[in-house]
Amino acid sequence: MCYIPRNMSPKNHRLLLLLLHRFLLMLFLFPSNDDNRPMMFFRSLIFFFLIIFFFFFTSNASSLKQTYVIHTATTTTKHVVTSLLDSLQTETIHEDDDFSIPEIHYIYENAMSGFSATLTDDQLETVKNTKGFISAYPDELLSLHTTYSHEFLGLEYGIGLWNETSLSSDVIIGLVDTGISPEHVTFRDTHMTPVPSRWRGSCDHGTNFSSSSCNKKIIGASAFYKGYESIVGKINETTDFRSARDAQGHGTHTASTAAGDMVPKASYFGQGRGLATGMRFTSRIAAYKACWALGCANTDVIAAIDKAISDGVDVISLSLGGSSRPFYVDPIAIAGFGAMQKNIFVSCSAGNSGPIASTVSNGAPWLMTVAASYTDRTFPAIVLIGNRKRIVGSSLYKGKSLKNLSLAFNTTAGGGRRGGAEYCVRDSLKRELVEGKIVICLRGASGRTAKGEEVKRSGGAAMLLVSTEAEGEELLADPHVLPAVSIGASDGKTLLSYLSGAANATASLRFRGTAYGATAPIVAAFSSRGPSVAGPEISKPDIAAPGLNILAGWSPFSGPSLLRSDPRRVQFNIISGTSMACPHVSGIAALIKSVHGDWSPAMIKSAIMTTARITDNRNRPIGDMGVGRDSAATAFALGAGQVEPTRAVDPGLVYDTSTVDYLNYLCSLNYTSERILLFSGTRYTCPTTGGVVLSPGDLNYPSFAVNFVNGATTARYKRAVTNVGSPACEYMAHVEEPRGVKVRVEPQVLKFQKVRERLSYTVTFVPEASTNSSSSSFGALVWICDKYKVRSPIAVTWE
Repeated sequence: MCYIPRNMSPKNHRLLLLLLHRFLLMLFLFPSNDDNRPMMFFRSLIFFFLIIFFFFFTSNASSLKQTYVIHTATTTTKHVVTSLLDSLQTETIHEDDDFSIPEIHYIYENAMSGFSATLTDDQLETVKNTKGFISAYPDELLSLHTTYSHEFLGLEYGIGLWNETSLSSDVIIGLVDTGISPEHVTFRDTHMTPVPSRWRGSCDHGTNFSSSSCNKKIIGASAFYKGYESIVGKINETTDFRSARDAQGHGTHTASTAAGDMVPKASYFGQGRGLATGMRFTSRIAAYKACWALGCANTDVIAAIDKAISDGVDVISLSLGGSSRPFYVDPIAIAGFGAMQKNIFVSCSAGNSGPIASTVSNGAPWLMTVAASYTDRTFPAIVLIGNRKRIVGSSLYKGKSLKNLSLAFNTTAGGGRRGGAEYCVRDSLKRELVEGKIVICLRGASGRTAKGEEVKRSGGAAMLLVSTEAEGEELLADPHVLPAVSIGASDGKTLLSYLSGAANATASLRFRGTAYGATAPIVAAFSSRGPSVAGPEISKPDIAAPGLNILAGWSPFSGPSLLRSDPRRVQFNIISGTSMACPHVSGIAALIKSVHGDWSPAMIKSAIMTTARITDNRNRPIGDMGVGRDSAATAFALGAGQVEPTRAVDPGLVYDTSTVDYLNYLCSLNYTSERILLFSGTRYTCPTTGGVVLSPGDLNYPSFAVNFVNGATTARYKRAVTNVGSPACEYMAHVEEPRGVKVRVEPQVLKFQKVRERLSYTVTFVPEASTNSSSSSFGALVWICDKYKVRSPIAVTWE
């Protein structure tokens, strides 16, 4: 019997039958050499089955489904979707194929205008040919960018931003993440006032989560998984929950960092013991679970942002992202624009792909892009190797010292056909070689805690985790399942050099617990770097905040190492990432919002950026661990500097930016009207009066990104600042010129007579003839009046 694919079109049916007819004629009617007939039959048979396979694949390609984000040109999206469904379902009924029924997952009305759906290729073509369609792109998975920090940032109860007045007003922070653990002590609602009447959200029922799981602290909770399940398959509820309950810990960690209540004596097995609190610990929390075991689907993230806008949040915190891409195909950029239009501050993590240049994500100018930095808290461990050399590393282990144990690495630890013993990947180590020894593992090829799991499974007594050149001297304190010490690349070379020349190499490990007073802040090596690929006209990241070895709340359904084999359960965990830096800024934005309720998101961003600190606790320029501890961080690593919440509440001047300003910026990027429509929601006409040419550099942003392309000899940018400080203040311009560039500011004095007065100025950048091309240099423009120093970083790039 010949199988004909069920979904093949009549045209392809006829073509396949014609080819079958020709095949039979060739075999049985045409004369051929008898000796060659068996081989000819075999080859022809293979050829025919290849034809069948080709037709089966291509005919079914139109019926294979994929999930899309679909943008429409109208705000009445539901009507458009209904019309589309009617036409699509009519076609489906004619085809008599249940598989082809379109699936509508979400209707987007706030973050953007459109919907998400799982469609066949033919159905997508029908959508594209429907009036009101703007664009569509496939859904994909984004990744998560995975206590004491409040004190390091200068927040103290009863003083400044943590006084009763600023803490009493209701500010709602929406977090799009892996959910929340509602019973956690950090989310108790003791002494909190009733839920604000303006709140329009809900506490949605789901697996292991009910409406009673919310309280006056967690006032909203929802889960979004339709997009994720369309890509990955149905969620396994033995390891996760189809509800807002957090099974991983990441969402609980970020929520408690932004808005968790004060918890004294919090620690990770005694490490980092102290007061754990969110940046704005009296804020309300709305948890939007859109991230699952393998990532976060774009369609779900948009749906979460859409609901957060509708619910009435003041701040949206996004510790997730993908690769940098043009804004018109970046769902977070588009949805974030919708939030900004509703006066919602959006904070995003910069990504964990540093120190490689141009890896920063979430780079749209209406988003706050947050880099990760160190605090001065460390978890030191001492490695004494057999030649009496002393190496200082980092460890969360707090047990007894290990003395004079043999070292094992690579071929002396495992190997074989599979290889990978130098990285301690799964099944690479041999018990007979590593049992009772300290195993050296290089970073890379597998997760850091997974390496420790392999060492422990193979009988190793401890692990030394060595950074490669790419990670530099970064010392991450991970919650390993065995005694483990992280050491930097240079110390790793010392260790491996000793190992190669010693007949019986040994080492001893001493664990020192928690220490304070290290040089900080320093930009973390893993923190993604600028310049932005999507928008090089805007210097990104914007700001840095604590993101290394951060102690915060954790889910009881996940071990601290995130390994399934880890039976340990903790209330607080220590992890690192720009994911941890982002909620710090989200909470600080909520603090500023509580004091200045009428400020726009751009004003809050400006206040945070222009008041940032640029020196460490030794009064030296903030360093960059990706380049070297003693190397000064540039604006492409640090942004405007380390966030300083107590100064940000009173910045003196702010750079305010309106929706129209952002749309004109998109015009300056030569976006088509259809692409601008993705953001504006309604038709927007780019200004053309008077022959004015819009420049991306004229966006009223608190920093300057100057790109000299193709031998350009000058760049002139416009800015306007609004007085929010002393009513009468005369600001003088002070310029720190970037290397190889002359900077001229006109006027050099701004005289303000009242609060909310707005004055403009221009900055002209002229490169020196001798400047080397294909390089960057950095400086700053600072407006100074009395106690106010309003600083804007300058990043100059030659291309």
